[in-house]
Amino acid sequence: MHNDIERVLFSEAALAGKAKELGKIITEDYAGEELTIIGVLKGSNVFTADLIRHIELPVILDFIAVSSYGRSTVSTGTVRLIKDLDFSIENKNILIVEDIVDTGLTLKYLMDNFQSRNPKSIKICSLLDKPERRKADIKIDYKGFDIPDEFVIGYGIDYAEKYRNLPYIGILKRSVYE
Repeated sequence: MHNDIERVLFSEAALAGKAKELGKIITEDYAGEELTIIGVLKGSNVFTADLIRHIELPVILDFIAVSSYGRSTVSTGTVRLIKDLDFSIENKNILIVEDIVDTGLTLKYLMDNFQSRNPKSIKICSLLDKPERRKADIKIDYKGFDIPDEFVIGYGIDYAEKYRNLPYIGILKRSVYE
């Protein structure tokens, strides 16, 4: 375990199992359909890669980059679009893949933005959910784990661009960021 980790919340094995479980459910729900998966960069990249390997459907993969944290541990509440989609989503089944839903403001922004592009459907898959911090009414269609109101890192999730490469998800020690 890394020295900056207070404790591990989810092991590498638990994360792999959850990606497989969610992939199977998504495959069943979209049977016979093509699915456009939109990973929200940078945090969801590891989860998205693991998830799509368990989806047995024709999949188009795209990424969007938005930011509401900057170099902080608390969302600013303002969402900035950093990288838009490369493909049209008109008439497509869209699955937004997120690492963590905190306030929900980023997903609300994305849902509103994507709705204006006339997709066939939009659903949300998030590895982690921190419901007690929610400020926007967001429905997560495919959820991995609920987590406490702690700052987590690893498995693609960062603090100041560090710790993304950890194979597990852990709670960052407060002494690192306070």
